[in-house]
Amino acid sequence: MLYHLYDLHHAALTPLRLMAEATQQTFQNPFLPASYTKVGRAVAAGAELIERTTRRWGKPDFGLPTTRVNGREVAVTERVVLERPFGNLVNFERAVPHDDPKVLLVAPMSGHYATLLRGTVQALMQNHDVYITDWHDAKLIPLARGRFDLEDYIDYVMDFIRHLGPNTHVMAVCQPAVPTLAAVALMAQLDDPCQPATMTLMGGPINTAAAPTVVTKLAEDKDISWFERNVISSVPFYYPGAMRQVYPGFVQLTGFMSMNLDRHVGEHLKLFKHLVRGDGESAEGHRKFYDEYLSVMDLTAEFYLQTVNQVFQERTLPTGRMKWRGLTVDPSAIEKTALLTVEGELDDISAPGQTIAAHDLCNNIPQAKKHNHLQKGVGHYGIFNGRKWREEIEPRVRRFILENDAVRSGRRSTAAA
Repeated sequence: MLYHLYDLHHAALTPLRLMAEATQQTFQNPFLPASYTKVGRAVAAGAELIERTTRRWGKPDFGLPTTRVNGREVAVTERVVLERPFGNLVNFERAVPHDDPKVLLVAPMSGHYATLLRGTVQALMQNHDVYITDWHDAKLIPLARGRFDLEDYIDYVMDFIRHLGPNTHVMAVCQPAVPTLAAVALMAQLDDPCQPATMTLMGGPINTAAAPTVVTKLAEDKDISWFERNVISSVPFYYPGAMRQVYPGFVQLTGFMSMNLDRHVGEHLKLFKHLVRGDGESAEGHRKFYDEYLSVMDLTAEFYLQTVNQVFQERTLPTGRMKWRGLTVDPSAIEKTALLTVEGELDDISAPGQTIAAHDLCNNIPQAKKHNHLQKGVGHYGIFNGRKWREEIEPRVRRFILENDAVRSGRRSTAAA
């Protein structure tokens, strides 16, 4: 019923949205004298706000056709290298010969698309061969394709690492820090020859008890049956994934925005002012951010409920009770994979302390191969996007990868000999 009400509300707003779009186009027409007046710009700006807040946003493109390698611009092609029902492995293939380190970027499955990490990819692919987990919208996946839960997510991560082979560097941002750590631990327990060379965990809820936040308190205050009753819905019959039980993306987005509602309202008021003043550059920056932020996808109910229960309520990984296919996940089995954790000083989703907890769990990794980076002055989003990511965090990640890359280590050893 929740999903049907949402779609009905969207349909009811269609006439308003179309009227707003027509008004915006009219008052931005260069042949209309009123478009050059402050009143005309105010009408167009108000119409744009109405159109944007009533629009339904689809999956964005990465939009990364080029990058710079060794100071020169080269073409980039997005190529699907492994297809799976609930997510593909995508490579940003650069049109130059290279032997740069292979990086598997594990994107969050928490409501937003993998394109949320566009800035992360953009910075990394200048010096790395970048692959990303491109998760699919659950409402578009037919029931016949089966279930997808937390154990399946771990399976996907292990399979993607194996596909890339030995000396892969895996990097997880936010939610996938837990299943990625579990995947690497299981590969170590199984003595898998494709254990990654490094693992970078960024702003992830490894142990939520280490630093409680609004997010962790919400999960702890409600039992799992409350989440099942209040936020899980069946996909309507007119979608490919009809009757699949999902955690709708629009519910997740509502939760995200309610955490900082004053800020989001303020940002939209700023957009209005930018448009009235004719500040196109500032307005475009707002559009780019919210085009991405408002694009959401559905998660399978089983994956969402297991994540809430195991990561936030029971904390099964840090307490040694996490299971995968009947096998207890043991991070202390990791010995060959170097570990870097990255936290943001102002992170109000995965607060400082939650991610660095991985170091205590991975107690058999040599101390020289374990590092932590606390970035001053950034919140959750700033860990993997923005100026401080590009100028301070990415260079630190790059050094860590190079120091632990088998190919480069071999070259240094040969040179030393």
